[in-house]
Amino acid sequence: MPNPNTRDTWLNRRFDLQARGTTLKVEILAGVTSFLASAYLLIVIPGLLAAGGMDRGAATTATIIVFVLATLLMAFYANLPFIVGPGLGGSAIVGVTLAASEHVPWQIGIGIAFWSGVLFLLLTVFKLRQVVTRTIPLQLKLGLTASIGLFITMLGFRNAGLVVANAKTNALALGNFTTPGACVALLGFAVAIALQARKVPGAILWAIIIATFAGVPLGVTKLPAAYFALPHSIAPVFLQLNVVDSLSLAFLPYLFAFFAAEFFSTMGTTLAVGAKANLVDENGNMGQIGKPFIVDSLAATVGALFGIPALTALIESAAGVEAGGRTGLTALVAAGMFLLMLLLTPFALMIPKEATAPALLLIGLSMFATLRKVDTEDFSEYLPVLLMVLLTLISNSFGTGIAGGLLCYVLVKVLAGKVRDVPVGLYLLAVPLAYYFWTVVGR
Repeated sequence: MPNPNTRDTWLNRRFDLQARGTTLKVEILAGVTSFLASAYLLIVIPGLLAAGGMDRGAATTATIIVFVLATLLMAFYANLPFIVGPGLGGSAIVGVTLAASEHVPWQIGIGIAFWSGVLFLLLTVFKLRQVVTRTIPLQLKLGLTASIGLFITMLGFRNAGLVVANAKTNALALGNFTTPGACVALLGFAVAIALQARKVPGAILWAIIIATFAGVPLGVTKLPAAYFALPHSIAPVFLQLNVVDSLSLAFLPYLFAFFAAEFFSTMGTTLAVGAKANLVDENGNMGQIGKPFIVDSLAATVGALFGIPALTALIESAAGVEAGGRTGLTALVAAGMFLLMLLLTPFALMIPKEATAPALLLIGLSMFATLRKVDTEDFSEYLPVLLMVLLTLISNSFGTGIAGGLLCYVLVKVLAGKVRDVPVGLYLLAVPLAYYFWTVVGR
C-alpha cells in the first residue's frame, strides 16, 4: 500500500499546496464542491444543443469528455482551481439562436465556435489577451468582480425559482416562495449560511447534498433508478463540424458574438475567481495569466471537434474557491468526479438546479465586497463601474456587462476631460467594442 505521507509530499510538491496555504483535505472538498456546483450543466448543455437537432445522448457523453480533458489541462498546466467546460451562452447560440431560430445547421454553428477558438488561441500565443487584461484599470477590475457576483446571484435566484421573468411587464419579478423547488433552495441557503458562519469545512458542499436529498420527498428530484449507465457513443457529434461553410461572411456577426462574449467572460472569471483565491496582486493582475488563457483557448478549439462549443473557465469554479480550493488539485478532483459520470451519470442528473442555487447565492453575494474598494470620490472612476454592474443585470450576461463597462470607461473619461487617464490600449479596444454593441447586442 502506498505511503500516504509520500503521496502527500508529491502532491504538495506538484501543486504547491503549502505555498498557497492549503491542504490535501481542503483541496479534495473544494474539488467535489466545484463538481456539484457545475453538475447541472451535464443536463442543461446537451438540452440546449439537442434543441438544435444534435443527438442528446452523444452530446451528454461529449460534454463529460471535454469537461474532463480541459479541466485536467487546467490542473496540470496552469495549476489553478478552475473547472473548464462549455458555457451556457455558446451552447444557446448554437442550439437555440442559430439552429432552432435561424435554421442554420448545428454543424455550421459548431464550425463558427471552432474558428472563434482558433482566434482565441492566436491572440493568446501572441500575448495580446494578456496585454488587454493588464491594460484594464484597477477600478474596472474591482467592478468586474462585483458584476460577476451579480450574475452569479441572479443565476442562483432564477435556478431557485425565487426570481422569474414577468412576461407582461418584460421585467424581473419575485417567484412563488412556497413551491417545492423554492423551499429546497431556501433550506439549502439556510444550511449554507449556518455552516459558513461557523466555519464548518465543506459548508457549501454539505448544503448542496442536504438540499438534494431534501428534494426527494418534495418531488424536486428522485433517486436514480439505476446506479450505472453505459455512456452513449459520441459518433453522431464527433468531427461533425462544418469548418468551410461557417466561414461565410453572413456568419461574421455570430463569430464576433462568440469571440467577444467568451473573451470577456473568460477574462472576468479568471480575474474575479483568482482574486477570491488571493491569486492576484494589488493591481488586480494574476501572475502567469497566459497559462489559463492557453488552456481555455485550446479547450474552445478542441471542444468544437467533439461537437461542444465555447469551452471556458466556468464561474461555478467560485464554489470550489469559496470552499478553500487554491491549486490545480481542486481541478484534478473535479475532473475525476466528471470522469466517474461516464458510468454514474444518473447520480449527476439527480442533483437539481435548486440544490446548487444556495451555493451560487452565497458566492455571488460575497463577491460584492470588492465594491468597497472602488474610489467613490472620483465620479469618472465609479460611474463606469456602476454602469458595468447595471449592464450585467440588464443584459443577463457578464460578458456583455464587462464589455459595456470598458466602453463606458472610455466615454466617461473623454467627456470628463480626462483623456490622458485612459490607457492607449483601451482606446484601441473601444473600436471593436462599439462594433460589438452596434451589430450584435443591438440585433
